[in-house]
Formats: sequence, C-alpha cells, structure tokens
Amino acid sequence: MTAAAMHTRLQAWRSAGWLRALDLAFAGFVQELDTQAPASLLLAAALLAQLEGRGHSCLPLGDVGADPGGVFGWPAAGTEALQAALADWPADPPAARAAWGASAVLQVDPADEGGSSPLVLCDGRLYLRRYWRHERQLAHQVRARTRLPAAPAGGVGVLDAGRARRLIGALFATPGAVSSAAHDAAPSAPPGTPSPGDDTPADIDWQQVACALALRGRLTLITGGPGTGKTYTAARLLVLLQALHGGAPPLRVALSAPTGKAAARLRQSIDGALQGLQAQLGAHLPPAAWAAQLGPARTLHALLGTRAGTRRFVHDAARPLDVDLLFVDEASMVHLEMMALLFEALPPQARVVLLGDKDQLASVEAGAVMGELCQGPAAGGYRPDTAAWVQAHSGQALGAGELGPGTDLRQQTVVLRRSRRFAGPIGQLAAAVNQGDAAAALAVLRTRRDAEAVSVDARDAGVVPPLALDGRAGAPGGYRAYLERLRERPAAAEAFVPWAQSVLARFDGLRVLCALREGPWGVAGLNAAIEAALVAAGLLQRRGEWYEGRPVMVTRNDPALGIFNGDIGIVLRAPGASGAAVTAGAEGTLRAYFSDGAALRSVAVGRLADVETAFAMTVHKSQGSEFGHVVLVLPDEDVPVLTRELVYTGITRARHALTLVGKGDAGLVSALGRRTLRFSGLGAMLA
Repeated sequence: MTAAAMHTRLQAWRSAGWLRALDLAFAGFVQELDTQAPASLLLAAALLAQLEGRGHSCLPLGDVGADPGGVFGWPAAGTEALQAALADWPADPPAARAAWGASAVLQVDPADEGGSSPLVLCDGRLYLRRYWRHERQLAHQVRARTRLPAAPAGGVGVLDAGRARRLIGALFATPGAVSSAAHDAAPSAPPGTPSPGDDTPADIDWQQVACALALRGRLTLITGGPGTGKTYTAARLLVLLQALHGGAPPLRVALSAPTGKAAARLRQSIDGALQGLQAQLGAHLPPAAWAAQLGPARTLHALLGTRAGTRRFVHDAARPLDVDLLFVDEASMVHLEMMALLFEALPPQARVVLLGDKDQLASVEAGAVMGELCQGPAAGGYRPDTAAWVQAHSGQALGAGELGPGTDLRQQTVVLRRSRRFAGPIGQLAAAVNQGDAAAALAVLRTRRDAEAVSVDARDAGVVPPLALDGRAGAPGGYRAYLERLRERPAAAEAFVPWAQSVLARFDGLRVLCALREGPWGVAGLNAAIEAALVAAGLLQRRGEWYEGRPVMVTRNDPALGIFNGDIGIVLRAPGASGAAVTAGAEGTLRAYFSDGAALRSVAVGRLADVETAFAMTVHKSQGSEFGHVVLVLPDEDVPVLTRELVYTGITRARHALTLVGKGDAGLVSALGRRTLRFSGLGAMLA
C-alpha cells in the first residue's frame, strides 16, 4: 500500500469514529517530516497516538500483529479493516528495523537519550520520544535506589540492629506495654534489654516488616487495600527514622500526594498517628515535636514547583529537593512523566516511600507506574539476606512461603494484607471484585442481612437522584444533609469557619461515582439530574452558573490560587466586609471554600475558570478520597472503560455504605472479566 492510500484509509477510519482527529493529524505530521515514510509507519503513528490517548506509553508491535482487536477494542468492522491494513506489519524488532530504520522521524534502539526524532523504536515497542525517555530515566533511578547503598541513606547514622528492633517493637506495641519499651529504645538502653519485639510473632506483622525494609534502602513500596494501615505504618516509620537519626536539626521530611485532597488526608492521618504515638511513648521520644516541624502536605506539582508555560519544574537533577525523607501517598495515581521527574529531583541519599493500592485504577495520563513497580504475587520473592535483615531489625520471621529469588525491587516492596476497615459486605465485595469472582460479588450484593452493600437494578438512571437526595434504608442522609446544614448559617462571624467546615464534611457523607463522563448514566447527565431534583425539592436556589451550595471540583492546577486538580469545594456567601456573618438569603460575595486540613481556604468564584459541578464525579477523579455512602453507577451498556479496577476503586471509596446501580448484572459481570492493561516497557527496563 502506498503512503497516499494509507492516508486515505486513515481518513475513512476517522470518519467512522475509530480514530480521533489527533491520531490522524499525528500520522500527517510524520508524513510531513518524512515524505518517503512507508505506509506501515504512518499507520503505526496513528495507532501510537490513539494508545497514548488511552494511557499507554508505547505501541507493542507484536501484540498489534497478533491480536489487533484485543489491543484496540474497535467494533467488528473496524477490527476487520485494521487486520486488512496490517498485511505488511513488522511485528518483530528485526522486521521493524528493516522496514522503518531508514526514516528520519525514528531512532532505532538508542544507547542514550541524545537525538531529536519524534519516534523511538526500542525492543519491539514504538514510543513517542518523551515517553521512552521518561521510562528509561525512571528505570535507571529505581535500579539505583534499590541497590544497597554503601552508606546509610536519609541522614541515618550507623545502624544498630538491636536498637532498631527495640524501636520498632515500641512503636507497634500495645499502649499498655509501650512506655518501658520506648525507654529501652533510647540510645542508652543496655544491650539485650527485653522488648515487645523480641519474640517472633505467630503471624507476620507486615507493617513492622515495611519499617525494617525501609531502613535498608532508599526506595520502599508499601501497597495494600483500604484500611490496611499504609499511613499508620508511614507515621511509625517517620518516628523510627527520626529517632535513629538522633541529631539536630531533625530529618527534613516532605509529605506529598497527586491531589490536594489526598495530600490533606495524608497530613491529617500522619498528624493523628503522631499525636497518638506521643501519648503512647511518653517523654522518651517526641513525635508531637516532630509533627509540629513538618511542613504542609503538598501536591506533587507544588512540591516540585511549577513553571508557567512549560512541563518542567523548578526542582530537577540540577536543583534537587531539600529533603531527606519523602512520603508519596496515593502513588497509583501518579503518571509516568510525573514519577520520572519526581525521582530526577530527589537527592541521591534521600529516602522515598511510595504508598498506594496497586490494584486501583492506573493514572489518568500515560503509565501505570505503581502497578508495574509492584509486579508479581503478594507472597514470595524475598531472598535469604532480606529475611535475615528483617528478623534482625524487627524480630519478624519470614516463613518459607515468603522466600524466593526476587528482584532487587521486590526486596523493598511490602504488601499489607489485613484490612482493619472492611470486614463486612463492602470488604467481601471488594475482595471478590479484585479476584474477578463475579459469582461471589453477586452473592454479596444479594445478601441483605447487612445494609452496608446493596445493588439496585435500574431500567434507567432516574433512580439515582432520589438516592443522592436522601440515601436509602440502612444508609440515610444524602445531599439533603449538607444543604440543611447550609440553612443553619451562624449569625456570629467567628462561627463561620467551623460552620463552613461542617458543610463540607456533610457533603462528603455521600458521593455519586460514575464510570462515564457523558450520557444519562455519566457525570454530565447525573449532575444535571441531581441539581434539578435538589431545586425541585426546595433545597437549592439556582441563579445562573454560580449559586450558594454548588459543589465544585477543580479540573486544572492553579498554584497561584492554591488549588489543584481534584480539589472539591462548596460555594458559600462570604462573611461581610465588616466581619459580620451574612444571614441566609442575603446578598454577599460568592466564594468557593475548600478544606485544607484543619484550615479553610477560599477563592472568589470569578477567578475559578477550570471547575465543574461535583454532585457526581468519575471514579478516576474520586481516587484519594473517601465518602460515607458511595452510589456507584455502572453504564447501561458494555464499554471498554468498565473494568475490574474501576469497580474495585469505586467500591473502596465507601466508608460505611455502598449502593451499586446498574441495568441488571451484565455490566458488573462484564467489568470483572476485563482487566485494565497499560502497554509499557518500564517492567522490561527494570528487569
């Protein structure tokens, strides 16, 4: 096929809706740069652009040649047309080098990051150059950080295994047994002093294992489902490292997450855990003092420092972060480019701890970094030297089933396996979904002994607004609760902040989560329907785009305003200029109020250009958040975005109650049989 014929075919596919305009335009761009480009390279460029838009970092030539329908999920007619166009497809590296190696738009198997061609061919994968560069840089950084250092990392001095073991025992001991253990953990503790960590536990305490492994290297991965104690472990690790550091000033610690809400929740969790540890440890260690010295938890964008008009950040390899220890929560949400730039900006001796659930949805942008870093089964893969280190530093004995010839990265990875939050139907449902067991998931939903989790078979999405307003039996409340609180506006100005915070807290009592953005079963349709129902019930008075009580979600980072993608606020009338509170119904300046930990920040609505109403939101946008009652809405037809990971993520946003709304069981069954797949070369580069 000639290049001109291929371009005509791509235009027809664009008209049929199988390709985006951007996909077609990128193929045209490649043809402009190389007028002699073979037709198969133009096809590859269009397909690569489409996969990049779906979150993949590369085009796997072999997978496309073997199963194009499985890779792209086009309708039958599109798959048939694609198969016909793949007649001369170079499905293996030698064939690709022979077919495309002479093109000026492509560099083949580069040995370094030099070069400016837009495309890179590496190990049978076609990349946009920047994604190849990010994967390569991140793999290099991860390999370097999982190599055992010649000197202790993160400001910790010569490590005394016995002292570390006593400290870990003290930090995880029951409150009644801690005081003496904490005293023994002090530097002057005599050798051999008994502590709660001296006896090998019958069951492995993976939180203690995580702390021991974090002492060993400069990168630690702590993964697990909701309620498994990731931030609980992080707080104890922070105290452990500060105590072992022992010097002045204390370690420079940074807390970060992909979204503002996730960052605020991380700081709240760490603060609460440190205050609790202060009560446990008494005067022997000062967690409360260390908590006071922590800076605010920041988004990754704020941590690295944004530069207007560029994708680069203030901090990079030449201007590294001023940090000894970095915690990153909700790491599954971090996309490839951000993770690569974050690692680039870390000082060589700094420790980084990634916290997240490897089974959640991958990032919205390209890559599935946390999932790839945590590849392999939960059990097994620890080498004998790792097991010896864990026992010496924590007293935890790894059994034979946990041992194996794992990678360097596996030695620094811990899967927390026991959830302290989910023990009822929500936990059972999440486990069944995570395992892809549709029969078990449906059995949980049909067992109504506990109203914690139920399903609603809906012919249309009209059942959702009543659920959003008032909840359901066993899970009352709904958006009525925050709007009734809105009417209880205090007269005193000094009471405004706690009142506004209570409005925000009540709004988080329920959230409608969707798989889709558009259509009656998606965010757009349900936001409009819920808003109309609230107006009809007399709970809202809408006057134009902006009105008091409107919930808004930020859709783009704006560091100048201190708001970031994913932040959720409520529009309220601000107190009067004199400081007096504005009474209900009175005219006042409308501002969007956002919770910032214990504080409250606000932005005038006229300055909010990138926000959307947030009665309903996508499951993707809900990551890093928790809500009392989640109404999870599955679409009325099978769509590729409906996956096991999406359903699992939606379910695990619920603290107390879950309502699953769908058109029969088919949507759930189909979702559980479909895994999220992100094509990438990061795993191969790490190996």
